[in-house]
Amino acid sequence: MVIGLVIIGFGTSAPEMVVSAVAALQGNPGFAVGNALGSNITNVGLVLGFTAMLYPLQVDSQTLRREVPVLFVIMLLATLLLSDQRLSLGDGLVLLGGLVLMLLWMARLSLKSGKSDLLMVELEDEIPTDIPLPKAIMWTLIGLVMLPLSSTVLVDGATFIATRLGVSDEIIGLTVLAIGTSLPELAAALASAMKKEHELAIGNVLGSNMFNLLGVLGIAAVIAPLNVSAEILSRDTVTMFVLTGLLVLFAIRRRGTGVVQRYHGAILLAIYCGYVYFLATTIVRATS
Repeated sequence: MVIGLVIIGFGTSAPEMVVSAVAALQGNPGFAVGNALGSNITNVGLVLGFTAMLYPLQVDSQTLRREVPVLFVIMLLATLLLSDQRLSLGDGLVLLGGLVLMLLWMARLSLKSGKSDLLMVELEDEIPTDIPLPKAIMWTLIGLVMLPLSSTVLVDGATFIATRLGVSDEIIGLTVLAIGTSLPELAAALASAMKKEHELAIGNVLGSNMFNLLGVLGIAAVIAPLNVSAEILSRDTVTMFVLTGLLVLFAIRRRGTGVVQRYHGAILLAIYCGYVYFLATTIVRATS
């Protein structure tokens, strides 16, 4: 269960983390901020919105009730560190320290909850037990090689797009990179929903969003401190809080099982589409 909780959450956030590191090393740290916030917005608006429209998601997990407040604390921490429009080395170390504390908390929580929590049961069911060790090592090594290579290609392509269109790295990070690196979350959410593992579909997104803010922003700031535009605070963090707040409102019930209905998913997806349209108009204005 500990392996499942950490690996599934970290695994789907690995593209964002590696892309963030590659972008910072190549001198494009703005991609990291856009990618982190954009991925969180995409995860809730597109991933869960689209998934809920196909498969209404039932939520009856004590773990989710504990994860949600932690996610909001992390969001507030990230917003506070971004409020001076700069992420310094110290800010990055604070975020990475928070990532370590979060991993310890998740491990303790999974051991304490055990079979009494549906999310823990679904996580345990997802851990493969029939893969030979040599094959598992082979696929791990392939992934470790391909992930940085593909991330480099993605960052190079995003840099070319930003240069040709004359828009900021943050805008490309919020759109192109965010959608590209959120595809694992979309695949995981759809697969979980099809198997009626609703807790896992939502839990994976919440965990991934925590990893994005702590790990993606933390890695980028440690490698290369970066400046942040005012729009990040007034537009993107606000959108992230609104979408996350609506998800919690839809999913959490004081008593009984909460359900993210199809029309809830449509609301989340509509807000996301409106947000992307607004960013697209920004790109159009920059190129005209």
